Amino acid sequence: MKARAFLAAASIALAAIHASAQVSYQRIVKAESEPSNWLTYSGNYQSHRFSPLTEINRQNVGQLKPAWVYQVRRTGIVETSPIVADGVMYLTEPPSTVTALDVRTGRPLWTYTPAIPTDVIVIGSPPVNRGVAILDDTIFFGTVHGHLIALDAKSGAVRWDTIVDDNKLGHYLTNAPLALADRIIVGVSGAEAGIRGFLDAYDPKTGKRVWRTYTVPGPGEPGFETWGGDSWKNGGGSSWLTGSYDPALNLVYWGTGNPGPDWNGDVRPGDNLYTCSLLALSPVDGKIKWHFQFTPHDVHDWDSNEIPILFDATVNGRARRLVAMANRNAFYYVLDRETGEFLTATPYAKQTWADGIDAKGRPRLRAGTDPSLEGTLVFPNIQGASNWPSPSYSPLTRLFYQPAREMGTYFYKGESKYKAGEPFVAGGGRAVNGDDAWGAVRAIEATTGKLKWEFKLLSPPWTGLLSTAGGLVFGGTEEGNFFALDAETGKPLWDLQLGGAVKANPISFGVDGKQYIAIAAGYAIFVFGL
Repeated sequence: MKARAFLAAASIALAAIHASAQVSYQRIVKAESEPSNWLTYSGNYQSHRFSPLTEINRQNVGQLKPAWVYQVRRTGIVETSPIVADGVMYLTEPPSTVTALDVRTGRPLWTYTPAIPTDVIVIGSPPVNRGVAILDDTIFFGTVHGHLIALDAKSGAVRWDTIVDDNKLGHYLTNAPLALADRIIVGVSGAEAGIRGFLDAYDPKTGKRVWRTYTVPGPGEPGFETWGGDSWKNGGGSSWLTGSYDPALNLVYWGTGNPGPDWNGDVRPGDNLYTCSLLALSPVDGKIKWHFQFTPHDVHDWDSNEIPILFDATVNGRARRLVAMANRNAFYYVLDRETGEFLTATPYAKQTWADGIDAKGRPRLRAGTDPSLEGTLVFPNIQGASNWPSPSYSPLTRLFYQPAREMGTYFYKGESKYKAGEPFVAGGGRAVNGDDAWGAVRAIEATTGKLKWEFKLLSPPWTGLLSTAGGLVFGGTEEGNFFALDAETGKPLWDLQLGGAVKANPISFGVDGKQYIAIAAGYAIFVFGL
């Protein structure tokens, strides 16, 4: 009888979890008001990756212990940043599986894996997936074979399955979609296959595409003149990481990747807009309101797909709506997010390619730093001073927390001809490894780029950061350590060896009045509580 009563209670609890899966756009807009949930990829539309929860704090973080661990079903690189909504955690497993877990126990509620062709083309990154989006009662995610799929949040049943673009040409999806009021926005990977990059918006109910904005302009479009000959047709400019959104301005902010081919710009003379840029777009029709290019005519593979963080502050006595990015090219930028006006740029890691940034935000290139036949040593390296792992912004400390990579590369110039579905690269790089490569968590004054503190790491990190109202910053290492730092000083307060490289973004959530921290490491999802 006791066993039956337990099973009945469990069934009732499970039914309650399923019945509550209803996340409206209005809830996501006000995500800070329900900190027990984590309703969008970066925690809120402004991409702060900040938790207002305070139960876990400077005084007690040393008491953190594992609450539960979930083992993924298939080996691979786990880069997921979970969504938590009303007692359910939604996460992705490599390469394109979605799983729903009971946040109290880690018990799987459902899982869905699409049929991935054995000859899927993934050029330019490992076959990974960084997360899902939720809107109303539907989960949205992209796949390595170029599909955008909608699932019923309660059961995992497929509601629609849309082909974003042809994988045989090199298109694939690695980013978590961004869910807005009546748009699901998703970017595409594939620059190293010579695609012409784009950003898409889809109807969340039907899966029908509402608009497509190419990140490489064609004939008659603004910016087309920055491409020589027909090079725009295979110009790259992937949009492979999740963007940010300002509901008041109704603008989406999305970074773009490198031009194609990599490492040899001879066949694409010009600035190559809108590659290595930040775009501010209308979610209504996809029109670009403004753009800012960080690295014109990039030849070092320094994508600008890093997460843009939105915040408001006073600059030179004037209240501003700002967007900041710690760019892969090793400069930290602050722009006016309403107009795109350049305000400041400061190196936050070692760089040897520019003699500075001019008054309009354009880099002053240093001679002799282009890739060469014999190899040219340049900092930062091919992966950049930053990459896909998320920074964090605390509205309490007003600091921008960045996982910084200190590493150089010998860049080599080569030749390449475009062939559909094959690598479209012209050269490569040999990394400077060993004692010359290291990393750090850096706290940067958000409006100026001034360094406040750093916490050094043995290796360049592939882990994002989470800041909290408890005065903490969480991060991880390639060596498998998950740790917490004092958000004001960078002092280490806690760490635990997880037994596998930490290559993901941490989140925080609450359930039954208790706060938890979640992170993926190795082939598992770890959840910690007091």
